Amino acid sequence: MRQNQTNKNQKLDEWLSSLAQKGKPDIDECIDYLGSQIEWLYNMKNTQQDPEWHAEGNVHIHTNMVLGEVYKLLDEDASHIQGGERQSLILAALLHDVGKSVRTKEVEINGVIRIACPQHESIGRSYLAFKLMGLNLSFDVVLDVLGLVGEHHMPKFLVVKNKTKGEYLSLSRRANIELLYWLEVADMRGRICQDLNLQLEYLDEFKMFAEEYGVWSFPHDLKDEFLNLFKDESIQEKNYVYSYALYEIENNLISLPVEAIARSFEHKRNYSNLIVLCGPSGSGKSTWVERNCEDFALISLDKIREEVNGNRTSQKNRGQIMQLAKERLKACLRTKQSVVWDATNLRLDFRKILCDFGRDYKALVTLVVFLLPEKKLYMGNENRDYSVPKDVLSKQLKGFQFPSAGEAHRMCLVGERGQLLRRTGYFETHSTARQAF
Repeated sequence: MRQNQTNKNQKLDEWLSSLAQKGKPDIDECIDYLGSQIEWLYNMKNTQQDPEWHAEGNVHIHTNMVLGEVYKLLDEDASHIQGGERQSLILAALLHDVGKSVRTKEVEINGVIRIACPQHESIGRSYLAFKLMGLNLSFDVVLDVLGLVGEHHMPKFLVVKNKTKGEYLSLSRRANIELLYWLEVADMRGRICQDLNLQLEYLDEFKMFAEEYGVWSFPHDLKDEFLNLFKDESIQEKNYVYSYALYEIENNLISLPVEAIARSFEHKRNYSNLIVLCGPSGSGKSTWVERNCEDFALISLDKIREEVNGNRTSQKNRGQIMQLAKERLKACLRTKQSVVWDATNLRLDFRKILCDFGRDYKALVTLVVFLLPEKKLYMGNENRDYSVPKDVLSKQLKGFQFPSAGEAHRMCLVGERGQLLRRTGYFETHSTARQAF
């Protein structure tokens, strides 16, 4: 039995590697290899689409057509995309609509019943995050696939809604812009609809704006500008000004990096660090805090539950517990005490409240996200002193909303044993886990 599983894993690894080279699997071959890991793939044939937007039929048919269009692009206009990026593009084409299986429903639009699947992009990305971590893929590929799946609606949206430069800059830190463009070209060509030419024109406009704003090939990065602006500032001051500049430019609060220096002058020498943790039970959050946040105040919802209820697992007095935690957070931020908010924070609305608090008090806000394979999460939970029931952990994973780079000033992605996988929003180049924030 163990030998059979080893052989299966080896075949899967070889198949995944082939996607970075010459592999061109159709939808059924992809499901044969990945269906047991990504179960929603099995639902594609049963997921219908609106006939006006997708006259070709269900999601299974559409996805196979998109894969075919990706292969044509890789042979022609996008032949320069190779290796890991090729692997990312193919996997993203396979998985871009995986969230439709749980989001598709009938809605009334202008008096007509239509088939829609709101938020299937973000739902699909969140579902895939821990799944992809369990495959033999580089983290660059995992992050690219998550970005492409979660943001594949954005190219047309930015153009149709006439969005600002800041929106394009922000998107470039959430997804590989060029791969996103090729994915959406394939997505449009891989369907039957009446306005195909118009949709492709929107994508051409998206490419034009991305090139004009300098994010076609690389994510938004102000480092060159700030190298000329920074003079005698310490690394702490540089990090503060730089991280605020990224956030404020992408949110259209300023238009030039030099403005950030003036806006942050009063606070850059005396500010608190607010670290917001995000990860399911068993992902290693508490261990990471012990190793990296020795001088930080700690606000732990588990410990406050124990303090108020006498039991850290008790869910009584939720309002009182949350109010007490927020009061302690505000007290730290007022006195410029660096602080860690230790909770799962799996939902966007929970994280937003905390990050908004930090910005209101002019703190430097860092989101630390823990990404592990699903199996490792269940193992880690079992080995904890205070483990949660399996069904609770399963519910956490189902409710997880994958964070984006723009939620906080900075974001760290952390893997098994506290390994630092990726950082964004930092001015300095060092990348040791001890200096993650």
